[in-house]
Amino acid sequence: MHICLQSAEAQADAIARREISAVELLDATIDRYERLNPAINAVVVTQLDVARDRATAADSATVGGESWGPLHGLPMTIKEAWDWIGSPSTSGHAELSDWRPEHNSEAIDRLLAAGAVIYGKTNLPVSMADWQTFNPVYGTTSNPWNTDLIPGGSSGGSAAALAAGLTALELGSDIGASIRNPAHYCGVFGHKPTFGLVPIAGHGNPGSPTMLDIGVGGPMARYASDLTLGLDTVAGAGGLDARGWKLDLPSPRKHNPQDLRVAVMLESDCCVVQDSELTDQLATTVAALGELGVTLDYHARPEIDLEQAHHHYMMLLRSATGSEYLADAYEAQKEHAARFGAGDRDYRAVAAAGITLSHWEWARYHRAREDDRLAWDAFFDDYDLLLCPTAASAAYPHDHQGERADRTIPVNGGQESTVDQLFWAGLSCGVYLPGTVAPAGLTASGVPCGLQIVAGHLRDRESIAFASFMERELGGYQVPPGCES
Repeated sequence: MHICLQSAEAQADAIARREISAVELLDATIDRYERLNPAINAVVVTQLDVARDRATAADSATVGGESWGPLHGLPMTIKEAWDWIGSPSTSGHAELSDWRPEHNSEAIDRLLAAGAVIYGKTNLPVSMADWQTFNPVYGTTSNPWNTDLIPGGSSGGSAAALAAGLTALELGSDIGASIRNPAHYCGVFGHKPTFGLVPIAGHGNPGSPTMLDIGVGGPMARYASDLTLGLDTVAGAGGLDARGWKLDLPSPRKHNPQDLRVAVMLESDCCVVQDSELTDQLATTVAALGELGVTLDYHARPEIDLEQAHHHYMMLLRSATGSEYLADAYEAQKEHAARFGAGDRDYRAVAAAGITLSHWEWARYHRAREDDRLAWDAFFDDYDLLLCPTAASAAYPHDHQGERADRTIPVNGGQESTVDQLFWAGLSCGVYLPGTVAPAGLTASGVPCGLQIVAGHLRDRESIAFASFMERELGGYQVPPGCES
C-alpha cells in the first residue's frame, strides 16, 4: 500500500525507524495533493515552505536521537476554521480572506508540540453551517468516490482529503454532525468527543467565544487507532482550566465484544424516511456484529421523549450558533420567531426561535437537557453503546440552489428536506455525548456509508474501541477508485 494511504501511526513509525524521512514523506504527500486535489478541491490553503522547513528540522532532530512526540514528522492538514499562524481562517467568508491570526488555536499548538508537520487547511461551508462544502472563497469540494456527490460538511474538506490520501490525520469540528456526517459520506473514521474534551479557542470567526455550547473539536482519520492518537494529542483542559484540571479518560469497561450489550436504532419517527439503500447496508453491518457475538437489542431506548429531546437540541443549537450573529442579522430573525410563536414549525421558524431565546427560555431548555443527560447516563449503565445512522442517506449530488432550509435530498425515489436529518446529528450531540462514525461498507449504489456509535459521558474510548473492533472484523476504510497510487 502507498505510504500516504497507511495509518498516521505507521507513517510516524516509519519516520522514527528512518525507513523514510519527514521530508520524503512530505514530498510524497504534496505529490498526491498536486495530482489528486484539483479534482476534489479538499485542501484549499497551503504553507508548503513552512511545512518543508519543519520537516527538515524534524529530520535533524531524528538524526540527533530526538523525538518531538507521537506525531513526529507526520504531514497533516486541519480544517480551515482552526487558527494557524500565517494562514487565513475565513469560515468561507470573503471579507475575512486577508485576516491572519496572531496565535495558533490551542489544539493546533498541541498537534505541533506532538511533532506534526501541518502543510495545509481543508475546505468547509460558509459559517460551517451546511452538510455540503462550498463557499465564495474556495469554491466547491467533491467526494473522492464520485465528484458529482457531496463530501458532507462542515468538515467536508477534511473527510475528502483523508479518503484521497492527502493526509493521514485531520482535526475537524462538530456541532451538528460536522465530523460524523462527512466521515459517513466519504468512508473514513470520525470522532465527536464528549463536549468540552477538546479546547476550541481559536476556532471559527475572529473573536468567537472560546466555548460554544454543543460545539466540539475532534479527530478524523482513515484508521480507528488514529482516532485515539489524535484525541490523546488534542484533548485536555484548555485556557485557564489547564492550570489545575487534568484529563483521565476511563478505559473501556469491557474488552471482549461477546460481553457487550448494544442498543440499535436504525430508523425513527423523529426523522425523515430513511433511504432503504443506507438502511439495508447498516442493517447488514449490525447483523454481522451480532453474528460475531455482540448482544443486540433493537428496542432499547433511554427513558426520554426523543421527539421532545430533538426539539430541545434544535433550540439550543440555534441559540448557540445565533450567538455569533451581528445585530442586524439577529434582528432579522425576529419575524420568523414571531411565526414560531404563532404556531409555525418550519425550519426557519424553529431556528429563529432558538436564535432569539431569552436567557430565561434558554435555561428552561438547558434544564430539560440536563434531565435527559441523566436519563442517558442511566441507559448506558445497562447498555454499553447505541448504534444508529449519521444521516438519512448516503452522499447525494451537489445542490447549491437557494438556501439550505429549502433544499431536499433524494430518498427512496422522492425528495425529503435536508434539515430534517438533524435528528441523527442531535441524538448524541445535543446531550454532549461522544459519537464515533466507522465505515460500514458500500451501499448498493457503490458509495460508502458509516455507522454511528454513541457512548456514555466521557466514555469516548468505548465508542472508538468498538470502531476498532468493526474495522478488524468487518473491514474499514476502502480506497476510492483512482486514489490507489
